Amino acid sequence: MKIVFLDAKTIGEDIDLSGYDALGEVVKYGFSSPEEALERTKDADVIVLNKVRIDENSIGKAKNLKLVCVTATGTNNLDKEYLDKRGIAWRNVAGYSTETVAQHTFALLFYLLEKLSYYDEYVKSEKYVGDVSFTHFAHVFHELSGKTWGIIGLGNIGRRVSDIAKMFGCHVIYYSTSGRNNQPGYERVNFQELLEKSDIVSVHAPLTKETEALMNAEAFSKMKPTAIFLNLGRGPIVVEKDLAEALENKTIAAAGLDVLSEEPMSADNPLRRIKDSERLLITPHIAWASVEARTRLMEIILGQIREFFGLAEDQ
Repeated sequence: MKIVFLDAKTIGEDIDLSGYDALGEVVKYGFSSPEEALERTKDADVIVLNKVRIDENSIGKAKNLKLVCVTATGTNNLDKEYLDKRGIAWRNVAGYSTETVAQHTFALLFYLLEKLSYYDEYVKSEKYVGDVSFTHFAHVFHELSGKTWGIIGLGNIGRRVSDIAKMFGCHVIYYSTSGRNNQPGYERVNFQELLEKSDIVSVHAPLTKETEALMNAEAFSKMKPTAIFLNLGRGPIVVEKDLAEALENKTIAAAGLDVLSEEPMSADNPLRRIKDSERLLITPHIAWASVEARTRLMEIILGQIREFFGLAEDQ
């Protein structure tokens, strides 16, 4: 068996992939363009990838290919019709990053909620050295307890965030982007009600026709001016020009993002012009990427390959 990793560097070089060597020949490429993938997959039985587009242009010469494994939950980059036509199976992985994405959601929130960028700079600039008072009140913040937290997309991650938010004393409501998700034990509301009532709005939804550009100027205009917006779903759910204007006009208080419409960030992204870290915090799509989550992810994929080919655990 030959296993080809098309963009191994998207997993990180600190993750042990030696278990794959027991299955056969393993070839790892850091990154691959579709043109490079076309040549690199020619004699592969299995390909492992994250972001590479998989279609006739990238695997058209792969005559031995039997299985495509995506190191992610989303499969927008797979031409499933083409794979089905050729009888090539595919696998993705769900649930591996629930804990780490929920953790990062709260990391973004607390950084913004408690004005940590300001207080960190205040101390490191030595303004606190010899100050008159032991406490500095310049930028006030509020307790999370008693706030209303609105969740867009109540899947595994949304439910985990909800449960943690409740432990902090929040009242949690959610909006089903498909209109079909009715979760017992969680309060479902319509979109407008969620926007109008929530002190924190966090997105944990996939990118679909219902969610693309969901958070636009009209949506931000319905939010409280004190609200914090968080996107841990997919970048194109947010109209970034509208979010930039909402922040500049103080339509909302702050935003924390781990995903953007184009990644890496494009030079013309309107959010680049906002340099105030109290109002905007962007992390480079790292919410999923704890060591534990990435290790779990690759162990699951290794198990999927073994299961597909009927191999024992020691193979």
